[in-house]
Amino acid sequence: MTTGTTPAGAAPLVGVLALQGDTREHLAALTACGARATAVRRPEELAAVDGLVLPGGESTTISKLAVLFGLMEPLRARVREGMPVYGTCAGMILLADKILDPRSGQQTVGGIDMIVRRNAFGRQNESFEAAVGVAGLAEPVHGVFIRAPWAESVGAGADVLAEHDGHIVAVRQGNALATAFHPELTGDHRLHARFTAMVRAAG
Repeated sequence: MTTGTTPAGAAPLVGVLALQGDTREHLAALTACGARATAVRRPEELAAVDGLVLPGGESTTISKLAVLFGLMEPLRARVREGMPVYGTCAGMILLADKILDPRSGQQTVGGIDMIVRRNAFGRQNESFEAAVGVAGLAEPVHGVFIRAPWAESVGAGADVLAEHDGHIVAVRQGNALATAFHPELTGDHRLHARFTAMVRAAG
């Protein structure tokens, strides 16, 4: 399988899965971090990128559309092969190896040994913002939590990067990064910069 075609020294080509969710904000954040950002909707577009963001949105809808568009199996294969991937909110759910309370027909891409709970912090009207300390960042990030999940537990191979009110809200395992909150909505691009650096290192 093709795993990106960016020449050495060139800006990495980072895709954003553009089936449903806040694609535009991620594209802007990645561009601000020096990546060449592109929307991904088809398997051939997925094959061309060096890394991929799985955006927020509705995780069940995204998973069903990924199957419909023929993206689910190629995406799982790329993640298994080590393609850097970053999931926010719904994307965090998609990267979990197991969902505690899946909806009918919901699938995950996997890649992080964690169990997630959907809508763990509450429904849409219970969305909130909070300062979140993230390992490796000198100052807290402004976390926007919208129907956000949390990780109930993580395996030995996964590193917890952040917690909020005692719940795990950021995790990394190898080349897979996940946050329960939405940094793309805040103008703070430090996590996108970290992910872009992960993509460069993998390339």
